[in-house]
Amino acid sequence: MYIRQSQLENIHRYLKPGKVVVIQGARRTGKTTLLREFLKVETEPYLLVNGEDITVQTYLASQSIEKLSSFVGQNRLLAIDEAQKVPNIGLNLKIIVDHIPGIRVIATGSSSFELARHVGEPLTGRKSTLIQYPLAQMELSAIEQRHETDAHMESRLIFGSYPEVVLFADQRDREQYLKEIVSSYLYKDILELEGIRQASKIGRLLQLLAFQIGKEVSCAELGTGLGISKNTVDRYLDLLEKAFVLQRLGGFSRNLRNEVTKNSRYYFIDNGIRNALINNFNPIDLRNDVGELWENYLIMERRKRQEYLQEPAGHYFWRTYAKKEIDLVEERSGRLHGYEIKWGKTKPRPPKEWANAYPEATWQSVSRENYLGFILPSGWF
Repeated sequence: MYIRQSQLENIHRYLKPGKVVVIQGARRTGKTTLLREFLKVETEPYLLVNGEDITVQTYLASQSIEKLSSFVGQNRLLAIDEAQKVPNIGLNLKIIVDHIPGIRVIATGSSSFELARHVGEPLTGRKSTLIQYPLAQMELSAIEQRHETDAHMESRLIFGSYPEVVLFADQRDREQYLKEIVSSYLYKDILELEGIRQASKIGRLLQLLAFQIGKEVSCAELGTGLGISKNTVDRYLDLLEKAFVLQRLGGFSRNLRNEVTKNSRYYFIDNGIRNALINNFNPIDLRNDVGELWENYLIMERRKRQEYLQEPAGHYFWRTYAKKEIDLVEERSGRLHGYEIKWGKTKPRPPKEWANAYPEATWQSVSRENYLGFILPSGWF
């Protein structure tokens, strides 16, 4: 069963002659499926290749106009899966779009630090970048009624929304699949980098972060607990974010002296990955971390919605030294919007310090009663 991916519309929107669309995202989130679904409706001749193929690498890394033109031939669209495997892919794509009139290019990659490093500067002004996340509720809502969404909520908090996990009917299959991702795919891109060999340290770092969702993270404290330097922790966190395992949230401040901005908070791209790392797939009524799961879920669903609808926003948390806080602050079109995320039925009020410091800002409590309005487009619920 195929669940239509929202990024299909964005590929159509951004893929123009002389342009490159780069699709990034974690492994197993459906980038190849997205590419193949797009090609099903392509009306012009196209060439689909895989960057892991050594023959493809030979041509696409050649930096030869003649070889690249011969490789593309009469095709009007070049689609490259696993493009980060091709040496100097950015420079070669620049040569292709500069010297083959009317060509369009799609390139996918699971490793943003590899792909971005190679396509960033050479393709300045020539590319659009899209992120493919695990399935979003806005995609699932296209095939679900509201009561079905409510019925599936517990499963999504525990097992997440990787495409195959969503389609599995058996809980044991979901657990096994997530454990396989953690053991075989999660660190693959990072460990392929030169000088990164400590998989056990990275795994332990992620386990520590799994218990700190919604809390500020001290790299110095993490380093002490892991027996590595603060700078190494910083580096690992940066790589884990670029490998689409984690999402960082920085502190917001307009330079008020009582606002905390030094440390960041980290959320997992998918709840299922987080729970697999700590080997906890217990049901909600047997857990003491449902608030953290709910916060992680909503923040990531919000990011998915904004990526797929192309709604630009800055994302932060806000806290004072007096421990007054707001879970999520968005800056959109120059305005501030605060969101407090609650699993329980309590109805919090906005902190007075927030209202005093930012009187033009909005504030909203997001709970189980109104969360769909937070993660779905208007009119979808």
